[in-house]
Amino acid sequence: MSSSASGIIHSSRAPEPVGAYPHARRAGDFLFLSGVGPRQRGSKDIPGVTLGPDGEVVEYDIAVQTRSVFANVRAILEDAGASWEDIVDVTVFLTSMKRDFKTFNELYAQHFTTNKPCRTTIEVGALPTPIAVELKVIAYVPQRSTGA
Repeated sequence: MSSSASGIIHSSRAPEPVGAYPHARRAGDFLFLSGVGPRQRGSKDIPGVTLGPDGEVVEYDIAVQTRSVFANVRAILEDAGASWEDIVDVTVFLTSMKRDFKTFNELYAQHFTTNKPCRTTIEVGALPTPIAVELKVIAYVPQRSTGA
């Protein structure tokens, strides 16, 4: 993990961003994560996605993608000195609400058993890579005083 005085955080465990943005940025007591998908670090592989020879999605498994997204979010939080329990708000982007919401919602409930952040779920026409789910997360992480 690396961070700078501007609060920019780069995780060494999360997939590399697909654009010019950091994994997260701290602003005061809040940690804002950039959109997080299910890709794996160091690879273009997307868990739960089968691509055809033309690079188009042939099939996908929303459960596998969702679990991978949660693991990536957790890695970014931990690399930023935060935890899953610090999450206060989640925006979910699904490419097919009708097909995927029920499964996503069940997995979400399993992963947020004690912490109950606010959540908004939106259907979008596409995401930047051939994925079916992406999360935008905000965590509240009070800065610890160092004491004197």
